[in-house]
Amino acid sequence: MDEHRVTTALDTHIGVPLKPPGRVEVLGRLSGRRRVWTVEQKLELVAEMERCDNVAAFAREREISTALLYTWRRELRYAMEAAKLPPRDEPMFVPVVGGSPPSSGDSIEVEVGGAVVRIGQAVRTDLAVAIIQALQAGAS
Repeated sequence: MDEHRVTTALDTHIGVPLKPPGRVEVLGRLSGRRRVWTVEQKLELVAEMERCDNVAAFAREREISTALLYTWRRELRYAMEAAKLPPRDEPMFVPVVGGSPPSSGDSIEVEVGGAVVRIGQAVRTDLAVAIIQALQAGAS
């Protein structure tokens, strides 16, 4: 009868004997605590990592995640690539192309400088005036 006894609330009899715990891993003194890294510290660690043969050992020595080191390296590469791009002074716009809806008597079409604006009867007057003025300013 003792062999079928439940030892904890989670144990059930499935024919597998309970075993003592195997290897116990003791976490480092800084594990579980979030640290704040300065940009200089990140750059220094990434530079050291690049000169290192074993990144995992390097990370363990400094008690830092290898994934975090790789993330910092990737972010550094992105920043370097972005620094190479020429600066843009003007805003970028993407042309919008759409099918024309069937014409109805509830709207009017206004063409200014090659652009066609369809204004429905429910639109606010001040909004329609602002759109037409913006098109006229852009056409001149």
